[in-house]
Amino acid sequence: MKREANLFEALLPIIILIVLLTLNVFIFEDSLAGPNQIALILAASVAGLIAKRLGYQWETVRSKVVSTIGSAMPSILILLLIGSLAGTWMISGVVPAMIYYGLDIINPKLFLVTAVLVGAIVSMATGSSWSTVATIGVALLGIGKAIGMNEAVVAGAIISGAYFGDKMSPLSDTTNLAPAMAGTDIFTHIRYMTITTVPTLILTLLISLFIGLRYDYAGTVVNVDTVQSAIAGTFNTSPVLFLVPVALFAIILLRVPPIPALMTGAILGGIFAIVFQPEVVNTVAGVTGNYAKASYVAVMQSMFGEVSLSTSDPKITKLLSTSGMRGMLDTIWLILTAMVFGGIMESAGLLKRITQPIIKYAKSTGSLVTSTVVTCLFFNTTASDQYLAIVVPGRMFRKTYQDKGYAPELLSRTLEDCGTVTSVLIPWNTCGATQSRVLGVETWAYAPYAFFNIISPMMTILFAYLNIKIRRIKPEVARTSEEI
Repeated sequence: MKREANLFEALLPIIILIVLLTLNVFIFEDSLAGPNQIALILAASVAGLIAKRLGYQWETVRSKVVSTIGSAMPSILILLLIGSLAGTWMISGVVPAMIYYGLDIINPKLFLVTAVLVGAIVSMATGSSWSTVATIGVALLGIGKAIGMNEAVVAGAIISGAYFGDKMSPLSDTTNLAPAMAGTDIFTHIRYMTITTVPTLILTLLISLFIGLRYDYAGTVVNVDTVQSAIAGTFNTSPVLFLVPVALFAIILLRVPPIPALMTGAILGGIFAIVFQPEVVNTVAGVTGNYAKASYVAVMQSMFGEVSLSTSDPKITKLLSTSGMRGMLDTIWLILTAMVFGGIMESAGLLKRITQPIIKYAKSTGSLVTSTVVTCLFFNTTASDQYLAIVVPGRMFRKTYQDKGYAPELLSRTLEDCGTVTSVLIPWNTCGATQSRVLGVETWAYAPYAFFNIISPMMTILFAYLNIKIRRIKPEVARTSEEI
């Protein structure tokens, strides 16, 4: 016979997970290469034993785990294709050309502001933070390194801009998901989000400007001219190469799903490599006298494996290196183990048990919004998926908001102000793991500089406690809307 877990039973797997993850940070040089995955498996095993103790059958638990892994499969496929796209865009000269020309037009002191704005514009247009980071974000990181900025600071600026668009674009899946969970329409949701999101973006830009103006560029690691010379000496740089990202963004704007869109972008990169970079193709393939064979080998190698183009400077060589699909395997392993942990925790009702007291003590507007934020962050940390961090709290809090007479857009905004943006700050979350691998910067390293993502949940809590623009409706109207 099944019974409900007590609070200690519900918290025990999370406590064990936190202890193991903390140990991994201090003991292992690269905790994402296996230690964190094993920590998640061990914590999931403890959760499984507790589920058995509570009376749950293994078949029930396994079914939930399989379902949870299935929900992560689109993210895993996207991650693999991002690896391939990064590889073909490198050997085609697309990313090197972005870096080459970007160094000519970007003012170092305004670089972080530029990175935030460019990321925001591209992600608003595409609706995807993942596509933005994997394309323009990679190029911006290369530029930042070239002018001597700390890569963690640059990554934080890129992610801040990318997640602004992911949060505000009507093309974004999370921007559509949050109002659906709360019971409002997308455009009401977006308009209401501007109340907290615009001040957050302004604060992010001001902080980025302050850092940029005070940054010590005297310690530049790589001279800009050296970088441009190395790129020009390795690739045929031409503005024509920008047709590839333009084509990809056009495809995304046409609402083509991410998987076929990214596959198209990777193939275009391979074609442009064959046409415009014959020397690079021959070098990568290691084949002479048969360009057809060299082209096939080079494109395939860039899509699935490591590519490193030697230059006179080791730092620039590292800048021009990619690892294809193979480089994403550690991240995929992390996502799978995180989904196992989250699936077992949810199947046995452990996550619900932990969040029950939070809802119980939410009395005022400020405490209710804070409770929602904490719950979203909790699910981003434990369920390791931003969609679950929106869907589950949305289901949990919807009736509470209705009964207290709050407009549904208050809930939908709160879900996005935390559920969407904090996902990238958790190393084992699908978003945090992906962006860390794509940019090659540890999540814990860039997280303190992802100012937009840090400030967003704080801003929504502040506005709630100060009762700024808090929309209310009559409870009976909310219930009628729910019935419809």
